[in-house]
Amino acid sequence: MPKNSYKANPLTAQYEEKAKNLLKGELKRRGVTYAGLVEKLGALGVQETERNLANKISRGGFTAAFLIQCLDAINAPELHLR
Repeated sequence: MPKNSYKANPLTAQYEEKAKNLLKGELKRRGVTYAGLVEKLGALGVQETERNLANKISRGGFTAAFLIQCLDAINAPELHLR
């Protein structure tokens, strides 16, 4: 599948929305703001600005590595995919 058609695929958009909601839910459960996440990611050596972070999460099109970095940063060892 060509790269452009991957992003245009409605199924991809559906999973990006799910990833975004999973991450936002974990942040909310732990009371972590975007500013707090920036700080916690920085402690892991991941440099993000609050604005970049907000944009990345709102798009939902982030990498699995970024998701795992965020989960590590907020000490979320488990993620339930419901």
